[in-house]
This record gives sequence, structure tokens and C-alpha cells, in this order.
Amino acid sequence: MTGALFEITFWLAAPFWLLMIFAPTWRPTARLAASPWTISGVLVIYAVMAVPVFPELWTAVSSPDIDAFRELTVRANGAGALWAQVIAWDLLIGQWMFLEARRLGIRPLVMGPLLALTILLSPFALPVFLVLRAVKARAATTATDRAVHPLSY
Repeated sequence: MTGALFEITFWLAAPFWLLMIFAPTWRPTARLAASPWTISGVLVIYAVMAVPVFPELWTAVSSPDIDAFRELTVRANGAGALWAQVIAWDLLIGQWMFLEARRLGIRPLVMGPLLALTILLSPFALPVFLVLRAVKARAATTATDRAVHPLSY
């Protein structure tokens, strides 16, 4: 059963990723991306997998130690719980990136590959997005300043 839950975890998040990447301008996509409920199924699986290994999980997170994490991940439920946590976290990061990109007017053709990278390696994708966001925000501020104070440039 643990293996099935491990597989289901990804498939619960996949539809939201597909919408953000392949249907970014569809109105329901933005509504779904703005909802924290998109991760609820993944969090249920997390709880189901985390409860049986809670003592090991608590040890691993309350007194971080590589050996404690090793012990946790050797257990199928421990690895599955950590996987569900990663899937939920990545989806939340992806949703935030998606919404920020829409707010700043970053093109879907730029965000699609970046969101795909976020699914796979969010610790690499997030800094790339943060730089892109800063550049885009700075360009928007400069354009606004020029519109408000045209003679100062």
C-alpha cells in the first residue's frame, strides 16, 4: 500500500502542474493556483504515511541529525512521507511563482519551462524565478517612474 500511496502523491499534484504549464491563461487555472486546497490530497497522504513513523519523524525534525534522517528514509512510510512533503511544498512554490508571474506579466512561454524545472528541482528553479521576478519588478517600477516623471529621465 505504501508504494501505491507514493505513486498517488505525484498524480494528485500533476493536474495542477499541467494547468499552470499548458493552460496558464485559462481563468480556472488562476483560481486553482490561488487556492491552498490544491495540496489537501497530498497532505492527507502525508498524514497517512507519517503517523506510523511519527516517533522517527519527530526525532528527525526536532533534533536534526543525518543518521536520524537516514533511519527515517529507510522506512517506506518515512520516505513516502518526505516525498509527499516535497510534492506539497513544490506545488505551493509553483503556485506562488505562477501567480507572481501573472501579476508581473511574465510570459507563459518563459514560465512553462521554469515551472517544469520547479517540479523536478525546485531549489534550482526558485532562485532563477526570484531573479526574473526582481528584474521584471524593477523594469515595471522604472516604467512607472518614467510615466509619472517624464522630464526626470
